[in-house]
Amino acid sequence: MTATLIDGKAIAQELRASIAAATAALSKEHGIVPGLAVVLVGSDPASEVYVRSKSKAVTEAGMRSFDHKLPETASQAELIALIERLNADKSVHGILVQLPLPRHIDSTLVLNTIDPGKDVDGFHPVNAGRLATGQRALVPCTPFGCVIMAKKVHPSLSSLDAVVIGRSNIVGKPLAQLLLAENATVTVAHSRTKDLPAVCRRADLLFAAVGRPEMVRGDWIKPGATVIDVGINRVPGEGGKTKLVGDVAFAEAKGVAGAITPVPGGVGPMTIACVILNTLRAACAGAGLPEPKI
Repeated sequence: MTATLIDGKAIAQELRASIAAATAALSKEHGIVPGLAVVLVGSDPASEVYVRSKSKAVTEAGMRSFDHKLPETASQAELIALIERLNADKSVHGILVQLPLPRHIDSTLVLNTIDPGKDVDGFHPVNAGRLATGQRALVPCTPFGCVIMAKKVHPSLSSLDAVVIGRSNIVGKPLAQLLLAENATVTVAHSRTKDLPAVCRRADLLFAAVGRPEMVRGDWIKPGATVIDVGINRVPGEGGKTKLVGDVAFAEAKGVAGAITPVPGGVGPMTIACVILNTLRAACAGAGLPEPKI
């Protein structure tokens, strides 16, 4: 058996086309053009590439992109002042501060300064609380994308056993909440879980988000399970070059799983698509309009 590949690029492209259509309708019917402000501090090469990808995707969706770049030496006070200006700017519906921030800046304080209604990363405690209590919220984009991908394989996740490996505030915890909302039976596993391979083998849906290259082996996977690999790890490749691998040993897993995401080309494209979707959702909520039907 060879697993079906869950093509994140294709799913993201389809989602972005739907977002663009909904954005055009919002502009035509209500005169609202969603705007996303992305703030980058310093010149981390990976962050710069990611920000450019986001800006391009925002523009292609028919939205406004507002990019703000501050030097590495920018103070915490300068960054917070910028966020407060963006909070007050009615043309900005979403605010995203690219992480990581320089060491002299308190990331938690900065993220908590963002207006929860414009927090398209879904990291603000207000959005985390709303998600946990089943209220309308802006949710973190990577877990949001993971659930969309899982539902491409299983239109209903109800009653399925889901195991999430990883308990971060960015992926693991919000992903568990989203899966509970879909009526899955959820186990959150981590580095101190007793007999982790046995826990994973119970899963109909296995989500790996630990940041350890190829930690999840083929014999950890229940035959026919759906595997969503959130990991993006750089490891030595041939000829001294680096290559990207996930948290799952892909070559082993594809012979056991029923469906699996590749790395790259799996979860990554979905994260950017969900940033744009959250910007649209924020624009609708800010205008008192219902959730966009996508």
